[in-house]
Amino acid sequence: MCTLTVDNGREFSAHLAFTKETGVNIYFADPYCTTQRGSIENLNGLVRYYYRKGTSFADLSEDRLRRIEFALNTRPRKCLGYLTPFEVHYNTRLNLSSVDVALRS
Repeated sequence: MCTLTVDNGREFSAHLAFTKETGVNIYFADPYCTTQRGSIENLNGLVRYYYRKGTSFADLSEDRLRRIEFALNTRPRKCLGYLTPFEVHYNTRLNLSSVDVALRS
């Protein structure tokens, strides 16, 4: 069974419905304990490569957000055995040299 560790924010108030629908158990991290949320803290750091802390994502275009999403989902991760999140989710392999070219355009 999959699990997900999240912050204690309001955005997770429907966690029981989420668990019922997906079968993913939700656990809440202790306040101010970033070590319990290692993956999300790492992802936040990767997003900071594109935008500084405090940037309002409401001001970004949908196209720009999709490009960032694509770049992050096609980036190999050590915790995934150097596969990309895309490859793990879709159980497939990417030709990263062709992906790299797509990002430059």
